[in-house]
Amino acid sequence: MALGNHSTISEFILLGLSTDPHVQALSFVLFLAIYLLTLLGNLMMLLVIRTDPHLHTPMYFFLSHLSFLDLCYSSVTLPKLLENLLSQKKTISVEGCLAQVFFLFDTGGTEACLLTVMAYDRYVAICHPLLYSQMMSNQLCKGLVCGSWGLSFLDAFINILLALDFDFCRDQSIPHYSCELPSLFPLSCSDISTSFTVLLCSSLLHGLGTCFLIIFSYTLIVSTILGISSSSGRIKTFSTCSSHLTAVLLFYGSAFLRYIMPTSGSPLELIFSVQYSVVTPLMNPLIYSLKNNEVKAAVRRTFRKYLQYMLTKDRR
Repeated sequence: MALGNHSTISEFILLGLSTDPHVQALSFVLFLAIYLLTLLGNLMMLLVIRTDPHLHTPMYFFLSHLSFLDLCYSSVTLPKLLENLLSQKKTISVEGCLAQVFFLFDTGGTEACLLTVMAYDRYVAICHPLLYSQMMSNQLCKGLVCGSWGLSFLDAFINILLALDFDFCRDQSIPHYSCELPSLFPLSCSDISTSFTVLLCSSLLHGLGTCFLIIFSYTLIVSTILGISSSSGRIKTFSTCSSHLTAVLLFYGSAFLRYIMPTSGSPLELIFSVQYSVVTPLMNPLIYSLKNNEVKAAVRRTFRKYLQYMLTKDRR
């Protein structure tokens, strides 16, 4: 499985979003702003959850891991995209491309698992509120997070292990701004049937499996909510999982739309790719901060503490 098999082609050309220099300049400014806001928003969520004792609960423990994951997820593709938008030579080495494939698999799969774990957390909180602290113990929460990372790493490792045996001797051009495994299949002159089958099976098990578990959790949640007698109680209970449901719809909706389309580099395909791999990590901290009164209150408390610290420091 040595990388020496890739001697014919040593690098790929990422065709990106546009060849128009003016569009590339505007795209660079836009994606740089998105990347900086993504870093700022998710770092803020990590800081607030870590420093505010009111948020030291299972729900926000999972949210802190989601924020860290979104930092990693966006950093897999955006730095290279920004580099290529400024460069005339829009290339990526075969090794770099395969590394990008691996980390996209790993972070994307972990995000799907974490969203599933967070759906289970909402199910326990709404359907079994009196047993919540017992069922969502610290040991279980840590185990669920470790399991999410471990399962996704294994999935990514198996897929990339097969991709390491590819011989690339055809067109170097990838009609995309990043490397994804389906984009490499048309470029390989070796047999891809095993890799394609494994990718299909892992996608069905990982993608549809986690999606089914989320739907099942929300079916039980909705059933419980409908059993609440007062309409205000139903609305208040449902609002506790509205942020998570919005994040799920944003991630799964755009990801499914992206992967049911053939790899062609069409504008619609690129739009869906940008939405789930670039926009979703930006939107998650906004969704959880703007729609969550506890997070907004924690942000205010954190900034007040910071201002008080700075004022005290200046007086000294």
